[in-house]
Amino acid sequence: MREEAPAGFRLVRLKILPIKKNRFLQTTAQAFLGIISWKIDVNYPPTEKYVLIGAPHTSNWDLLFALLLAFGAGIPIHWVGKESLFRWPLGGVLRLLGGIPVNRRERTDFVSQVVNLFNRLERLVIAIAPEGTRNKVDYWKTGFYYIALQAQVPIALGYVDYGTRTVGIGPAFYPSGDLQADFSQIQQFYASKRGKYIHKHSQIQLRPG
Repeated sequence: MREEAPAGFRLVRLKILPIKKNRFLQTTAQAFLGIISWKIDVNYPPTEKYVLIGAPHTSNWDLLFALLLAFGAGIPIHWVGKESLFRWPLGGVLRLLGGIPVNRRERTDFVSQVVNLFNRLERLVIAIAPEGTRNKVDYWKTGFYYIALQAQVPIALGYVDYGTRTVGIGPAFYPSGDLQADFSQIQQFYASKRGKYIHKHSQIQLRPG
């Protein structure tokens, strides 16, 4: 089973900006989450290179919470977004916040491009939303799985849970190559997580074929 979009999209820039830990931002993010009665719960993966998936994705607020997680936990997360988000005047800021623009009009081997990034860099955390959209979809995209499998890095299970008001990272595991078996672990983990808009929850299942 191979990935459809966004696995075919082209990274606009193969050079990404390094993200440095900032103690002030870390303290500020933690304090802000405390003020709004949210908390961080992170299981740090055993390596500095991994694919971080995030679900459920039902709102634009999810990106804010993902950034608060990155700053609050001191994790240098990079994330992929559509190229239009990176236009002036916010483009430079979004790149500094870990954004990597992707061109959805050009279809090349997105998986191989990200695998090459992992092979080149000593430290890299790529965050991917398997649903690919805030709207409800019937199937998850599997590009994240093949990126981790080919780059030989673990998959960490990130989440924004509006039910418990928690943003965090659950367990991490190395993909075995048995997509069905590995995906069952992912399904079990996210079954209890609640997005901002429940009616937009996507099915956590693979496309038949």
